[in-house]
Amino acid sequence: MKSHFQFSNKQRSGIFLLLAIIVIAQCFYIFVDFSENEAIPISTELEKFRSELDSLKLVELENSKPKIYPFNPNYITDYKGYTLGMSNEEIDRLHKFRERNLWVNSAKDFQKVTKVSDSFLSTISPFFKFPDWVTNPIPKNNLYNNSYSNNSKPKSYDQKIDLNIATVDQLKKVYGVGEKLSERIIKYRNKVGGFVAEVQLSEIYGLSPEVIERIKNDFTVKTPKAIKQLNLNTASRDQLVTIQYVDYEIANNIIEERTLRDGFKSLEELTKVEDFPIKKFDIIRLYLYL
Repeated sequence: MKSHFQFSNKQRSGIFLLLAIIVIAQCFYIFVDFSENEAIPISTELEKFRSELDSLKLVELENSKPKIYPFNPNYITDYKGYTLGMSNEEIDRLHKFRERNLWVNSAKDFQKVTKVSDSFLSTISPFFKFPDWVTNPIPKNNLYNNSYSNNSKPKSYDQKIDLNIATVDQLKKVYGVGEKLSERIIKYRNKVGGFVAEVQLSEIYGLSPEVIERIKNDFTVKTPKAIKQLNLNTASRDQLVTIQYVDYEIANNIIEERTLRDGFKSLEELTKVEDFPIKKFDIIRLYLYL
């Protein structure tokens, strides 16, 4: 090993010279600026690119925000209220109000029910869209000119008009039913392919229980739409979900309750099923039998 570390004077001088060159090269690399003279234009182009990229990000962010379209505030869901910026308490107040079968018919009513702030109301109220019969109510004088009065006597089955062939002009004669409501009844009838029973009138927005009773006094379903009824005690889940207002969760709950009870004894027992839409029972029962 000692022979590897024995150098002559010339060899030592060469080693010191090599080390000096290495040190000088390192200092030169550290302290000398190698950047080009055209660095400023490149920096300007980079700044323009960054600015353009930021503007594209802002456009994308703006497009990703939920857009507000005209809507009826009576049908605000939890998700809709959240996207609008309503608090849970404000949404719950509206839902409790609607559960009493009451309606919001103006921006002032909406604020009174939900207790939203003036600034929030001014932001969303331009998007409120109420039915024509609310925004353009029929003058009371016209209501009293209807041929069917509020105190008309009950008619027999033969005297009543078939609800599935009634015209707009015939429906307009009922006290409380104007042009818009009568058109809405016909539109609903065409949508469902015909009425099965008078109880379906409760599905039409704007018809109060009192008006429905007046309609039933002069109209009835004489030619009901043919529907396929299901045996409640044998229907499968896939068959039950074909019924209006019955989803897969409710169908599963019905089958579980049916198994626990060893079969339903009456259709009214459906109201004991978990999460069953009790308010829609009269509609759902049209499609079931025992």
